[in-house]
Amino acid sequence: MKRILFFGSLVLLMASVAMIAPSALFNWNKSTHDFGKIPQGKPVTAEFFFKNKGELPLVINHAQGSCGCTGVDYPKSAIMPGQSGTIKATFNAASPGAFNKTVSVESNAEGGVQTLYIKGEVTKEGASAQ
Repeated sequence: MKRILFFGSLVLLMASVAMIAPSALFNWNKSTHDFGKIPQGKPVTAEFFFKNKGELPLVINHAQGSCGCTGVDYPKSAIMPGQSGTIKATFNAASPGAFNKTVSVESNAEGGVQTLYIKGEVTKEGASAQ
């Protein structure tokens, strides 16, 4: 019984220490971008702005689109606490129709992997985009 109480107390102590440990923290201006209607064959870019609201430098290890049609550009150096950065997602509108894509951002931020979303509708070449 003493063993159970000891290990239970140890788990609670470790959990409470983890909750107060300093970390990096994304604060996004938005996590979804709707392009609306876009013309086929013309790549478009969404910018996702963020601020590091944490107490540690924010390091983005990797950012990747959900398919080969989405290129991602992200800061390669650490974003210091209170500083801002931008992730750019460029969608190559090759096929007509509606699309919903994601960008996965792997970092040392609280919560681990963050997901950003882009969506819209690709109109056929020659059709008017709005």
